[in-house]
Amino acid sequence: MGPHYLDRLFAARSIAVIGASERPGSIGQRVFANLLEAGFSGELYPVNLRHDTVQGRPAHARLAAIGRPVDVAVITTPAAGVPALVRECGEQGVRLALVMSAGFGEAGADGRALERAMVEEGRRHGVRIVGPNCLGAMRPRAGLNATFSNNRALPGRLALVSQSGALCTAILDWALSRQIGFSAVVSLGDAADVDFGDVLDYLALDPQTHGILLYLEGVTATRRFVSGLRVAARMKPVVAVKAGRQGRGTEAARSHTGALVGADDVFEAALRRAGVVRADTIEQLFSAARILSENPRIGGNRLAVVTNGGGPGVMAADRAAALGLELPPPSPATVEELDASLPPHWSRANPIDLRGDSGPRHYGAALAAVLRDRQFDAVLVILTPQAASAPHEAAAAVIEAARGSRRPVLACWMGGEQVESAWDAFDEARVLHFPSPEAAVEAFGYLAAHRRNRQLLLQVAGPLAAQAPPDVGAARAIIERALDAGRDQLSQVESKGVLRAFGIPVNESVLTRSTDEAVAAAESAGLPVAMKISSPDVLHKSDVDGVRLDVESAEAVRATWRDLVEGVRARRPGAAIDGVTVEPMHGDPHGRELLVGVVRDAVFGPVLSFGAGGIAVEVLRDRTVELPPLNSFIAAGMIERTRIARLLGEFRQMPPVDRDALEAALLRVSEMVCELPHLQEMDINPLVAGPAGVLALDARITVARPSAGGRYAELAIHPYPAHLETPLQLKDGTAVTIRPIRPEDAEMVQSFVRGLSEESSYFRFMQSLQELTPTMLVRFTQIDYDREMALIAVTGQDGAETEIGVARYVTNPDGTSCEFALVIADAWQGRGLGTRLMQRLMEVARECGLQTIEGEVLADNAGMLQLMDRLGFSSRTDPEDHSIKRVSRAL
Repeated sequence: MGPHYLDRLFAARSIAVIGASERPGSIGQRVFANLLEAGFSGELYPVNLRHDTVQGRPAHARLAAIGRPVDVAVITTPAAGVPALVRECGEQGVRLALVMSAGFGEAGADGRALERAMVEEGRRHGVRIVGPNCLGAMRPRAGLNATFSNNRALPGRLALVSQSGALCTAILDWALSRQIGFSAVVSLGDAADVDFGDVLDYLALDPQTHGILLYLEGVTATRRFVSGLRVAARMKPVVAVKAGRQGRGTEAARSHTGALVGADDVFEAALRRAGVVRADTIEQLFSAARILSENPRIGGNRLAVVTNGGGPGVMAADRAAALGLELPPPSPATVEELDASLPPHWSRANPIDLRGDSGPRHYGAALAAVLRDRQFDAVLVILTPQAASAPHEAAAAVIEAARGSRRPVLACWMGGEQVESAWDAFDEARVLHFPSPEAAVEAFGYLAAHRRNRQLLLQVAGPLAAQAPPDVGAARAIIERALDAGRDQLSQVESKGVLRAFGIPVNESVLTRSTDEAVAAAESAGLPVAMKISSPDVLHKSDVDGVRLDVESAEAVRATWRDLVEGVRARRPGAAIDGVTVEPMHGDPHGRELLVGVVRDAVFGPVLSFGAGGIAVEVLRDRTVELPPLNSFIAAGMIERTRIARLLGEFRQMPPVDRDALEAALLRVSEMVCELPHLQEMDINPLVAGPAGVLALDARITVARPSAGGRYAELAIHPYPAHLETPLQLKDGTAVTIRPIRPEDAEMVQSFVRGLSEESSYFRFMQSLQELTPTMLVRFTQIDYDREMALIAVTGQDGAETEIGVARYVTNPDGTSCEFALVIADAWQGRGLGTRLMQRLMEVARECGLQTIEGEVLADNAGMLQLMDRLGFSSRTDPEDHSIKRVSRAL
């Protein structure tokens, strides 16, 4: 695959500043001065119609007058002329424009029209646009400061991507005062073209970047944003701060779920699934990035606290409890070891309080013992200056005890002047230290969150192998009939029909339109029964007293039917009444009432919710949300994060509920969301869970015609495309399966690469490579199916698979073309496998709306060039490297 187009910016060799000026206070003056002062080593060209020189450099009236290649054009002139300037960039071979000018989307209808014109010119002439209305970009190590900020950035390992230029300058100022450096800084502004997803793609593989910081205000290109996050977070830590936590997600909610779930819940879920850690403040953003970029690996969320003061230990314990972190007691062996080396009155618990008379020797002995205890995943060591403390010497003891430990050691030497030399010692030894116990515990919390979210990131939701496939056709037929009748609200009977089609157990409902029908239905179901009003105009039956339980006789059924209908007519005059549903009473005394719901978020699309059910759901507000698709791991975590999870196990005289059945119901709802793009909102309330399984007693579903788009277009996260799994026979009769790659294939992929001959490896990677690096292995196996595809060919016996070939494509930044790669195991070459893999890959690319497939083939790879010719590819020699052939064909 070729270099990313943003290399033109971050590895620029020449920059033209259109509107460069000497007028003090102007953007053009500040940008050009910043480029000069930062020591940019490439060519700088000021473009100004009215001056012969700008800040000591010869000026050019137009881009065309430069007469030499330009990598980046920085545009600082008024908005009205920007579309024409972008067109000129394209005509002069400039492929990236950094547009700082304001007056576009924020300036009303005229500004939005200008923005559309600018983007259209860029697309027409092959120019990618960062901005408009942006601060610019920095690459400190390259001496690149293409911003109009008064701040500078030190070189470092953290990248900063911000939607707000003002916040960007504040963060730069904050970081400089703390000597925090950056690998790259990008202000996206209005992100009319290049957005978060594009920049994250670049930073994911940027060797200078070890961690990524994001400041977000809103998301537009949702799928690309989530996809970019997931790609980046697979490679390195990503930490985000988002403004506007209190925004509402669904203003016109038609269900309990819609009333419960807000925009920030969903944003949190999206970050979680993308493997991203969220911070609340700028200081927390850097604290999280600092500890994550050190790349410590932890096995869980268990923290040991070693302190010489009870108060700071309690503060640490309180913050840990608030964050859901564990402080387990030390093991008996550790207690025995500590008894032998600590003062006699130490706490014998966690926090491990050494008492005020402890000194450096005690700190070193305590830390060494605790680091050997497998009860703990990390250790926080706290010191308050006291008579025996010797802060510098105690720090030295901690540094020595921590040397070579695989578990993170965090330090908190509280105070000021007395502990400054200890801080310096910690900095020199690269031991992370924090000003307060709470800040240190929060830092460990970020490590725990990162571990947990990375586990979520690696989950792939495949088909539910242990269950019968759903009857998707039957569910869609029910929905289509309602929509054809002009209804967007399914009746109780229809809603349960959709659930039944997906294998979710339901309490059968019979719609009755007269008292006689009600009596017949009740006798068929078996008395006593539950009776509920059925009306498309009544969202919540309990609001109109529309539910009766334990109706025990035929006479009571008749009377109840009339009461329900008359009651609704009195309370809601004009409401359409379909009739009354009759259901068997559910009599499980051990059942717990739960809610499973679906709501549409304005940004992230369908969202699943789980929590406590019943009539008080909006008061209890006990729920958690996730983006589909789910698998068992994600569903189990969803359940565990609710308060009601503690009531699902055995307690008092109640047996535990069937957790497998509950998880299966969540997975089935996830499947519904993936396969039914019509679904807008849904409540299953209550879903009763008991020891014998689950049963949906009531359901409400709102539907709409799906918007145009491909399969799964409504979802923020593309599910594992199980429908692409294809069995085939080679020409010699050998059975092979072609399927999309999965993260758990990593070991098999590594074995495949190790088994390639030197020639096959060179033809594939254009270098001699017999082992994939950890980064390459992640990149090849943990893919985002929305933007790329890797189809592997496998054979196997007794459930053990062996990879024998792979074909993959990655979508290019233009969104209409893709670049492919293909490699076949040496023993399987010449048997038609390469042809079949490429044909299938092209089919998938075509189905995803791509128009062109292209690739690079070494000129001496005769076999691959012959295959390309047979498949209808055209071929041309790369003008910059005659050893490479560029092949392509229309899809």
